[in-house]
Amino acid sequence: MQRTLIIDALNSEAAQPAIALCGWIRTRRDAKDFSFVEINDGSCLTNMQCIVDTGTPAHEGLGDAATGAAVRITGERVPSPGKGQKWEVRAQHVEVYGLADPESFPLQKKRHSDEFLRTIAHLRPRTNKYGAMFRIRSEAGFAVHEFFRGRRFSLVHTPVLTGADCEGAGEMFRVTTLEPGAKDLGEDFFSRQCNLTVSGQLEAEALATGLGRVYSFGPTFRAENSNTPRHAAEFWMIEPEMAFADIEDLMELGEGLTRHVVNHVLTHCEDDVNLFDSFVDKGLRERLQHMLAAPFARVPYTEAVEILQKCGKDFTFPVSFGTDLQTEHERYLAEEHFKKPVIVYDYPKDIKAFYMRQNEDGKTVAAMDMLVPRIGELIGGSQREERLHRLEARIREMGQNPEDYWWYLDLRRFGTVPHAGFGLGFERLLMMLTGITNIRDVIPFPRTPGNLEF
Repeated sequence: MQRTLIIDALNSEAAQPAIALCGWIRTRRDAKDFSFVEINDGSCLTNMQCIVDTGTPAHEGLGDAATGAAVRITGERVPSPGKGQKWEVRAQHVEVYGLADPESFPLQKKRHSDEFLRTIAHLRPRTNKYGAMFRIRSEAGFAVHEFFRGRRFSLVHTPVLTGADCEGAGEMFRVTTLEPGAKDLGEDFFSRQCNLTVSGQLEAEALATGLGRVYSFGPTFRAENSNTPRHAAEFWMIEPEMAFADIEDLMELGEGLTRHVVNHVLTHCEDDVNLFDSFVDKGLRERLQHMLAAPFARVPYTEAVEILQKCGKDFTFPVSFGTDLQTEHERYLAEEHFKKPVIVYDYPKDIKAFYMRQNEDGKTVAAMDMLVPRIGELIGGSQREERLHRLEARIREMGQNPEDYWWYLDLRRFGTVPHAGFGLGFERLLMMLTGITNIRDVIPFPRTPGNLEF
């Protein structure tokens, strides 16, 4: 008999004389004449309750299987007399695939701390919270692809191995085949220094000048020795690039993508969002719905600084023109002043990367950051500098060699075009969607300083 997923079994409109379910036992309660066994297969938050009558072949097959055991149960799906559940299964046959020793199985029916669950990241997807988390992650990823496909963007795959530092910060992981202590890069695999990428932007720009609209969605890496709840050494980035586009087009794209993903998750992950709304972040659902109710705010950086200076808040980091906004500033703007997502644009050029288009005032660049409540910066992007002489001068001004970017400069030599793009940190998006406050809890196997388990 073909297996049925529990989500499909629960959503059925009719009883079924024969059904086969597979899953892991969440709870088992034994009575005199029968056992209640609840199983979950990861397809949804809700368990399926199965009744296994004492003295039957099904009960004999169940044996001593308890919480954590993997089983296959076949039987009849019938209406449940229990409150809050539509169906249950009266078991006719039980096959145990794998037992879990109740003395050593670490996931018992109690609340476990996030810190403890990080130490058993290989098992935490079996909990309600993390099962819900990773289903939301899956649906949010699908929504990203759906959004871009609907706007005729082409999915591209940019290199993970790179010889360029897109951000210019130097916080990159080196990749080498040399023995420790070796210094001659000419003997290395690529005969030059190789790093794990911090962004696929530069390569995506090249692809956009041929395909028009592209996006990449993949892993990026940063060797930043930071143990904050917002930073990880390995994370996923969504990076669209558009030819024949300016910063206005970019702001529209960023807002549209964010709203699309929020709406998709609220529609398709109702039970999972309700779990986070009830047990992790009270008011989460209302906050997400509020994001869909009205257009996002937009404010120039200069005006944002004035708002922060006049608000009367005692910030840890003083703010003035030319300073980069800190998380406390970003959250104040989104949570207290505008009370909704806000896009800050036209930042001082001295605090932004070399590839951002310089505005005519000579002081600012056409950069934009989207700030959202509880998170701060979600998206960072800009219109790219398409003028060759301006770009070359800026690279030199930043202390870098234009020859290292010869192919990037070629895009300005041969058919240059106004274009724009941004990066959206997928894990930060997931933190916004779930109310989870630590990035380690929205990645299946987090990579942070000193942590390379699993």
